[in-house]
Amino acid sequence: MSIEAPAQADSRAHWLKQKHEDYRKQKHRRRSQVLIVRSSLLVLFFVLWEAGARLGWIDELLFSYPTKVFRQIWEDMASGSLWPHLGMTVGETAVGFVLGTLLGTLLAVIIWWSPFLSAVLDPYMVVFNSMPKVALGPIFIVMFGAGFTAIVVTTLSITVIITTLVVYNSFCSVDPNLVKVVRSFGASKSQEFSKVILPASFPTVVSTLKVNVGMSWVGVIVGEFLVAKSGLGYLIIYGFQVFNFTLVMSSLLIIAAVATAMYQLVVYVEKLLLSRR
Repeated sequence: MSIEAPAQADSRAHWLKQKHEDYRKQKHRRRSQVLIVRSSLLVLFFVLWEAGARLGWIDELLFSYPTKVFRQIWEDMASGSLWPHLGMTVGETAVGFVLGTLLGTLLAVIIWWSPFLSAVLDPYMVVFNSMPKVALGPIFIVMFGAGFTAIVVTTLSITVIITTLVVYNSFCSVDPNLVKVVRSFGASKSQEFSKVILPASFPTVVSTLKVNVGMSWVGVIVGEFLVAKSGLGYLIIYGFQVFNFTLVMSSLLIIAAVATAMYQLVVYVEKLLLSRR
């Protein structure tokens, strides 16, 4: 018995190790397959786009084609004319993203803390969230001037309300039994929030960062459409005005690339925060 037990333990340990190794290989293989298919779809899109323009399937004047667009981007980068516009848009987006997330989360905490305030503000937040933010742009321009501040405020008008609604609903969705347990031990409101509500909602709060990436870009581009004299949104409007659709498409591709990089950075931060938690 004393001889067989260690042998069985070693055999089971070896089996578990093999299973774990198989799982890692399967996960790596699945990740590689996803990356290959994802890259293939992107390459196929550009190939069809190029072929469609060359063969006359789509209007080359309106949609341009990849080689011409990439040439436009390269020339703008080499001449240095692209960097001020890119820096302005990225700066506005970063400020709108950070402020929108912080202010929206803070507002969610405040209205959760006061059920009376929540009942008062709830219909106003729903109505404000449903309003087209482009219609608010002229008001922001009059209030803050045609510049950086008006664009950031336009972005905040989108990100703050979205963040508030998502985070507040997450606070309200916490298991009420957990709240009852800490209340039965005489926990204060602040202890209830710090020990139960926030930890239970932390994944949602962090995931809101990913939502705000897209919302921030929408807000900034809308703001630049209205008031900017520089930025990628300004280049899109300028390209339409002078009928240079290659400039329009190049600006859209740059926005897509930078927004994707920003999203991946937020995903990395999310994994880091959740792992540390």
